[in-house]
Amino acid sequence: MGKERVGLVLALLLMSFVISTSSSDEHQLRWRKSLFSTATTSSSSSSSSSSSSLLFNRVGSSLLFRVQGNVYPTGYYNVTVYVGQPPKPYFLDLDTGSDLIWLQCDAPCVQCVEAPHPLYRPSNDLVPCEDPICASLHAPGQHKCEDPTQCDYEVEYADGGSSLGVLVKDAFAFNYTNGQRLNPRLALGCGYDQVPGASYHPLDGILGLGKGKSSIVSQLHSQKLIRNVVGHCLSGRGGGFLFFGDDLYDSSRVVWTSMSSDYTKYYSPGVAELFFGGKTTGLKNLPVVFDSGSSYTYLSHVAYQTLTSMMKRELSAKSLKEAPEDRTLPLCWKGKRPFKNVRDVKKYFKSLALSFTDGKTRTLFELTTEAYLIISNRGNVCLGILNGAEVGLQDLNVIGDISMQDRVVIYDNEKQRIGWMPANCDRIPKSKAMNT
Repeated sequence: MGKERVGLVLALLLMSFVISTSSSDEHQLRWRKSLFSTATTSSSSSSSSSSSSLLFNRVGSSLLFRVQGNVYPTGYYNVTVYVGQPPKPYFLDLDTGSDLIWLQCDAPCVQCVEAPHPLYRPSNDLVPCEDPICASLHAPGQHKCEDPTQCDYEVEYADGGSSLGVLVKDAFAFNYTNGQRLNPRLALGCGYDQVPGASYHPLDGILGLGKGKSSIVSQLHSQKLIRNVVGHCLSGRGGGFLFFGDDLYDSSRVVWTSMSSDYTKYYSPGVAELFFGGKTTGLKNLPVVFDSGSSYTYLSHVAYQTLTSMMKRELSAKSLKEAPEDRTLPLCWKGKRPFKNVRDVKKYFKSLALSFTDGKTRTLFELTTEAYLIISNRGNVCLGILNGAEVGLQDLNVIGDISMQDRVVIYDNEKQRIGWMPANCDRIPKSKAMNT
C-alpha cells in the first residue's frame, strides 16, 4: 500500500499523544488521550481499594469483553460497549494510556468523522463542573467553572486532530462472568466537535483504561462493582479479550513487578535495561510505559539508534537486504523471496528483553521475534519498534500492542503492580456471559 500505509500507521500512532488545550497556554504534549490526568488523581482510586477490598470476594465479579482487531494491517484493537437506554453498541479503542471514555456525540454534532455506528445521543444528565471526575480532567490549578452546571473538555491530538465535548452520565450495559447483568451509570465524554487529523481510524470513540478518576475501571471500582484490576490478552492472529476484575487468572503463574512511584500517571514498571540476544546493550535506566493505545513499541532516540545499529550489523552478513522502497514501517528488509510469516525470519533475528529491578528482584519482559517484527503485504520483514523522538516522546519508552501480543498483561491497581504471562489469546476464558 506504499506511502498510504506509512501515513496510516504513523498517524494512528501519533494519535497516541494529546495536547491539553483547556489546561494552559503552554499546550504540553501528553500521552495518548490521557486528558490531563494528574498524579494525585491517578493514585487516589488505589488508596481506597484496601478499605473496600472485602466487598469484592464474590465469585464472578469480573467483566469480560471480546476484542477485535490486530496490529497489522488494521493498526488497532477495539471492544464493543453498550451505552444508553435502550443500550446501543459502540466500537471503542481500548487504551490503557488514557482515562476518559468518550463517544462521538449528536449534541448536535458540529463536526464528526465517519464512524461504524450512528452518533451517540446523550442523556440530559450533565456532570457538574464541581464533580471530582471533572476536576481530574484538568491540570492542577486550571480547573475553572465558567458554567457550574456542566463539565467541558477539549483535546488536541499530535496528528492535528482535536475533540471538544461535555461530560454526561448514562447507563452502561454489562454482564458479569457469572451471568448477572449490570447497568451502572458512568461519566463519559460527549464529543460534539471533532476535527480529523492527518489520519484517523473508523471507531466510535475511546475506552480509557488508565489510572485516573474518569477511567471506566476507576468508576466501576468506586461504585464497588469490581476490583480495581484491568487486563488484556491480544492475539497475534487478531482478536483476544479484555477483562476487569481479578478472578480470571491464576496470580501464582503471573510474573509481577511493582508499578513505579515516579511515573504515576501511567502504567509504568519504572526503568529498564535493554538486552539483545541475551547480552546487555549497555542501555540502562530507560523509563518504560505500557500502552495498549499504541500499535507499535517505541524506544527513545539513543536506545533506538543503538538497537537498530546492532541489528543492522548482525544482518549485514546474512541474506537479508534493507528495503527502503517498502514504506510500511521505517525499517524493512527483504529476502530472496517474499516471507509469509515471522517464523520464516526467526533465524535472522535475536530476541530482546527489558529487565526491571524491583527491590532485590529482577524481572524480565522478553520480546520474541513475534513481539517486535511484522511481515508487510509486500512479503518483507519490518521492525515494529519505532523512534519515539520522531513523535515527541523524548526519553519515554513505550511497550505497544505488538510487544504485548499472545500474553495476558494485568494492571493491578489494588496492589500497585503490573504482571504478564504467556497465553493463548484465541481461547476466551470460560464464563456464563461475555460482553461482545
